[in-house]
Amino acid sequence: MSVAFVKEPNEDQVEALPERDLGTDPNFVTPHGLELLDAEIEAGTAAAERARAAGDKIALAMAHRDLRYWRARRSTAQVVEPDRDSDLVQFGHAVTIRRARGPVQTYRIVGIDEADPARGLVSYLSPLARQLVGKEEGESVGIGGDTAEILSIGTADGD
Repeated sequence: MSVAFVKEPNEDQVEALPERDLGTDPNFVTPHGLELLDAEIEAGTAAAERARAAGDKIALAMAHRDLRYWRARRSTAQVVEPDRDSDLVQFGHAVTIRRARGPVQTYRIVGIDEADPARGLVSYLSPLARQLVGKEEGESVGIGGDTAEILSIGTADGD
């Protein structure tokens, strides 16, 4: 058999890592979300430097892949701030709801990378946010087989 068909492992090679999906939806971010993207880039740069210093090619490849993702997200970020005078739920608003069979909860509608449902931060693409956007205080919306009334709409700083 020809040696041309034998693939010898090379310790300097790292298998190509799949790129992180950037999605096709607009990259809306809050001002805080933009700060988080900058922090991810800073952390990724530091991780790449640590991996380079340690000679860890796998960690370096992962750090570079993540940096490509965060830099692309940063370059496409569109900062959106809600209109403080609007009576309608918008991107960036904090919305307090009362579920028919549950507690009063507050959610803030944010960008994809900022979302953290456990902390009440929901992506503008989430089913919950889609139900809330464009509604007013006092309106009822269907959420997960339940109904909820919008009690208040405000910005993150309490307005």
